[in-house]
Amino acid sequence: MILHRLVARHLKHKDDPVFYQMQAIDAIRWLEVKKVNLGTSTRVLDLGCGHGVFGAELVKKGCQVTFSDEESTLLPEIKDAPYLKFNIDCEDAAKLGTYDLVVCSNVYEHLSKPKEFIASAHKMLAPGGQLYLSWTNWLSPWGGHEFSPFHYFGTTRGHLIFDRFTGRTRKHTPFKNLFPTYIGSTLKMIAENKELHVISVAPRYYTEFGFLMHIPVVREFFAWNCAMLIGRR
Repeated sequence: MILHRLVARHLKHKDDPVFYQMQAIDAIRWLEVKKVNLGTSTRVLDLGCGHGVFGAELVKKGCQVTFSDEESTLLPEIKDAPYLKFNIDCEDAAKLGTYDLVVCSNVYEHLSKPKEFIASAHKMLAPGGQLYLSWTNWLSPWGGHEFSPFHYFGTTRGHLIFDRFTGRTRKHTPFKNLFPTYIGSTLKMIAENKELHVISVAPRYYTEFGFLMHIPVVREFFAWNCAMLIGRR
């Protein structure tokens, strides 16, 4: 379990690079537990990479990593790494090529068209390839991001109540750059894509409690962040 360490780090340093590095290292540990091959022959796409922290950790494992986002904000140490400019909401996933592993971390909840993303996800995967999809589901304690837990007041009022009572600057607005997403509906979308199947699903920051993900409704509230390992048939 890494949740308590992340909370402590965030309280002191907010979401600095070390905060995301801690997330990445722990996620890679889970992938290795799930027998995902992370070696010199593994072609990886870090999709929606941001500063590229996750992909940078995979580079350390020897993987061949390509980074992709709308704009390049890669860390200085990886600024010359292979990079593809790509808008997930607007462009065809087939443009990216195919990979053994696609990592999409903390991006899914910011997509205005998550259904289209799941429907086309297989286009990025080589036969037998895998997608690591991790995101903050809406009903989780952090579903509203910085205006949590006010998101429990609803998608139209929660953030406004936050503004009124705290007066703090807010980065996210529902249906603008933060979209309500649910574990159950995402599992259903994956099932509808005959090219994909779910290999494993767990609460990202406490994967030991994976059994929670098999309990509808409960999982929506108790998975602080949902992690899915999805395979191409």
